[in-house]
Amino acid sequence: MRNGALLANLPALNAWGCELARIFYPAFQARQDTLAPLRGAARGVSGLLAGLDSRHPIFDPLRAWAAAAGVVGHFHLTQARPDFAIGPVRVGNQVLEVEEQVVAATPFASLVHFRRDVGHRLPRVLVVAPMSGHFATLLAGTVRVLLQDHDVYITDWHNARAVPLAAGRFGLDEYVEHIMAFQRAIGPGGHVLAVCQPVAAVLAAVAIMAEDHDRASPRTMTLMAGPVDARQHPTEVNRLALKHGIEWFERMLISQVPWRFAGSGRRVYPGALQLAAFMSMNIGRHVKSHQDQFWHLFDGDEARATQHRKFYDEYLAVMDLPAEFFLETVKSVFQDFSLARGEMTWRGRKIRPEAIRRTAVMAVEGEKDDICGIGQTMAALDLCRSVPLTMRRYHLQTGVGHYGVFSGRRFAQAIYPRVREMIQAHEG
Repeated sequence: MRNGALLANLPALNAWGCELARIFYPAFQARQDTLAPLRGAARGVSGLLAGLDSRHPIFDPLRAWAAAAGVVGHFHLTQARPDFAIGPVRVGNQVLEVEEQVVAATPFASLVHFRRDVGHRLPRVLVVAPMSGHFATLLAGTVRVLLQDHDVYITDWHNARAVPLAAGRFGLDEYVEHIMAFQRAIGPGGHVLAVCQPVAAVLAAVAIMAEDHDRASPRTMTLMAGPVDARQHPTEVNRLALKHGIEWFERMLISQVPWRFAGSGRRVYPGALQLAAFMSMNIGRHVKSHQDQFWHLFDGDEARATQHRKFYDEYLAVMDLPAEFFLETVKSVFQDFSLARGEMTWRGRKIRPEAIRRTAVMAVEGEKDDICGIGQTMAALDLCRSVPLTMRRYHLQTGVGHYGVFSGRRFAQAIYPRVREMIQAHEG
């Protein structure tokens, strides 16, 4: 009876969900504004009480208050883009400072060049960052590793709530167009490396450039842990995408930017909702991490406490996605599987991966990836059937989850050398 009543009320629940989506952003922003002074006070209390140096048990209650205030004060979502903060990097026997330069820009993205005075030419690599709720700065560690041997550029996608309505729409077509424009900006003979969500769009862009005999077509294309064919070994993310029609996603997840921001009135998928979805997949791990942080602060373990804060300062920095881009990506990549089925189009033009002949292709996946299942990225190798077998490579990294494919020790020591080897083999 209870299930029957629920089904009978689905139209009402859907109407309520539509209203929830409409009011979500203003309500969320009001909550953020209200809690900001409280979090500031918590950080102040934490700093004041943390000055207690005594290890005597009599001070334990005060140290506990300081630790609790420290956890509360630093757990806050922000929509401010963090710095890349790359710092000096080693290139050969030199330790060089890195200067960030914006070499091309649109209202929706900047092409950032990590410039160094190396004294000789290095392979130019365009890193296409995901536009999935976090800023491109989430890939700072990836960039830092690549800079050892490459001249690196990255797509720095802008927060949609800061883009005025006058700038127009930004959907999947515009996303692919940006990738091609930025590849041309770095010039002929470059390489491209896509991380996570943009792999399908990058493959589409390279296919168009190949078919047009574009001189800026990349020499190599590295696709890392992203869905080319989301039918392969579907994850919870993939199942969720198929559970509802695209109208449901639009009704339940799309909101409008409040009046006080430059993008006022723009329809967006709020970054806060995306972050909540990410965190809910591993909520136990996040809870334990903050429990551990309490004890790091209580015990005065500043090194571990700082490491925790650094991770969550980046992880809790989110950006809004243009509604068109989010909805079109969900439908094309996760519901229709249009690229894998040979049905994806760009500006009405069919995408033909078989047109790629001279760009070497590498797919990289993680054994324990719970976001992009094994085989979803590898599918690109079959689609690029005109690329000689000797120019198609695959690497499955054991023991890593999604983020381990492009960050951390395993990436630096096991995955990166294979990526570097492929780029160098086709550097001309």
